[in-house]
Amino acid sequence: MKLHHLRPAPGAHKKAKRVGRGHGSGRGKTSGRGTKGTGARNTVPIWFEGGQMPLHRRLPKLGGFSNARFKVEYIPVNVEALNGFGAGATVDPAALRDKGVVRRGRGKVKILGRGDVTVALTVKAHAFSETAREKITAAGGTVEVL
Repeated sequence: MKLHHLRPAPGAHKKAKRVGRGHGSGRGKTSGRGTKGTGARNTVPIWFEGGQMPLHRRLPKLGGFSNARFKVEYIPVNVEALNGFGAGATVDPAALRDKGVVRRGRGKVKILGRGDVTVALTVKAHAFSETAREKITAAGGTVEVL
């Protein structure tokens, strides 16, 4: 076998469609583009959206208002985590950090109601859920909002 004997696999090379070469070719006149309309004419820009208001005009020009600077982030603590404290203890954000319940230094602490409290505690936090407030008072403890 020599180099001039090599041929591509059958069907690997298709002849290019020669459009616009007379109506006898089957691809004459409109050259497979149909009649009229955007597709029959010149190229359309990639950002063109068919006449609807384009994205760059729908979006506002300026940044607008954001409340992110004043957003209050709470560190969630469930009431089941308070069982590690002794009966009659005062639980505040500093005590929670010392115990390792709250890891981050910043942020306000919110007590949530998952689990049960078995000891009477004085709990001081920035916010409480209703169920947490009920469970702490039901166990004989007190709730204090900072």
